[in-house]
Amino acid sequence: MKLSVVIPVYNGGSDLRLCLQALGQASRKPDEVIVVDDGSTDGAPACAAEFSAKVIHLKGPRGPAVARNHGAREAGGDVLVFVDADVMIHADTLERFERLFTDNPEVSAAFGSYDDRPPARGNVSRYKNLLHHYVHQQGGGDAETFWAGCGCVRREAFLAMDGFAETYARPSIEDIELGVRLREAGHRIVLRPEIQCTHLKRWTLGSLLRTDIFSRAVPWSRLIVRQGRLPSGLNTDSKSRWSAMLAWLAAMAVLTCLVSAGLGCLGCSASAAGLAAAFGLVLIALNRAIYRFFFGHGGLVFGVTAVSLHVLYLLYGSLVFCCVLGAAKLRGSDG
Repeated sequence: MKLSVVIPVYNGGSDLRLCLQALGQASRKPDEVIVVDDGSTDGAPACAAEFSAKVIHLKGPRGPAVARNHGAREAGGDVLVFVDADVMIHADTLERFERLFTDNPEVSAAFGSYDDRPPARGNVSRYKNLLHHYVHQQGGGDAETFWAGCGCVRREAFLAMDGFAETYARPSIEDIELGVRLREAGHRIVLRPEIQCTHLKRWTLGSLLRTDIFSRAVPWSRLIVRQGRLPSGLNTDSKSRWSAMLAWLAAMAVLTCLVSAGLGCLGCSASAAGLAAAFGLVLIALNRAIYRFFFGHGGLVFGVTAVSLHVLYLLYGSLVFCCVLGAAKLRGSDG
């Protein structure tokens, strides 16, 4: 079996070098490495050439969907392994992927997980990377979507789907959308949490909110609306939906408490505060496993920060979905 690694990059900086170094240190070496430069201005092509990678130049940036498709068309492998430029695979990642496809010929696509040792410092970076790790660690088995940060697809299946949708001109949900089409065509996708990599990305609160809302929540909500059903895997399972509802109930109770206090209705304020505490406790109980995980991986300060960011995520993620769903229904009624 021949493995072709495809890496899209746009100004990858030092992360690209670490990504390529990890590939060179793998126990199972890739049969070819294709770096698709999406119009970088930081010398990414020269860095890739140092590691004897094949470099494809695009007049970009045109987005990772376009870049990956160009790399896939040039690849000669039986399996296309997509790795982001800010990801370091583990030594056994490619070996595990190869064994998975060899032992399971019915599997068309597979993806792994970030590990729990993200090197980026700062509570926001650690929260975001550890959240992704935790969600994937809980979701092993057959999957309804795909992930291209560290995932692979049989080349034949990928080409039959015409690759990633190039309407996504920036990093978005192009991998999720491909997974949806693969499943609809009858292909099997699996998530293997034991196949891991290290994510090097550094996050700020601003970049987290922009990415989560405009690059993830909005397009993913639109995809769900087009499908006409809520997926049941990863972070869209029933527990996540109940958690979002509890977060909003707690938030509205807090708002009621503050407004009542401002109007001088201390009895109403106290009642609302009691409700907020009750809803908050149920939310914490429902998510006690992930919250325990956060505290265990960073102590008190990080744990409190991570729980707060997670509750915020539940609020804005569900709000975006409701807005997208509402807009779709309004357009339908107008038509």
